[in-house]
Amino acid sequence: MESTISSLITSAEGGDRSAADALFAALYSELHRLASRKLARSGVTLGTTTLLHDAYLDIAGRESAVFPDRARFMGYAARVMRGLIIDYARSRKAHKRGGQFEITPLDSEVAGPAADDKELARISEALDELATIDPLLAQVVDLKFFCGFSFDEIAAMRGLSERTVQRHWEKARIYLFGVIGDAGSL
Repeated sequence: MESTISSLITSAEGGDRSAADALFAALYSELHRLASRKLARSGVTLGTTTLLHDAYLDIAGRESAVFPDRARFMGYAARVMRGLIIDYARSRKAHKRGGQFEITPLDSEVAGPAADDKELARISEALDELATIDPLLAQVVDLKFFCGFSFDEIAAMRGLSERTVQRHWEKARIYLFGVIGDAGSL
């Protein structure tokens, strides 16, 4: 199975559209689980299948994406899904709030979800910044926080020990705490 996926990745990188479709089909159940975990953590009311298919369209439409192995493909898919969730949350908030006009509600409970959207966006921006400094740390956070994978699953995907993944997680949390303040939600 792993060799088939590697050959599909290689063919898809070479521009073979049918190989890209076959790769997506081969990884569909794992990608669906990834999308489901991302949505569960985000609190966004977007459907899992919709997110998965939008992510596929985004990935298939990129010419310069290179995936030397399954772990990098899944990491890339996780980042694409995170971006789609953030975009959806922002557009929902903009539409809900009347575009550029901010309406201040009298009920303080209504403002709660908007703060979650802002926090999610802040974490995403800090994670993008971390990816420019240390991509591996950002991938670990993406897979752990946004996708809900365990340290053991991440270690298997990345070919690292579980303890190394835990150390990467702690380093990333320290960095993110310095950037956004409260990394307690991580």
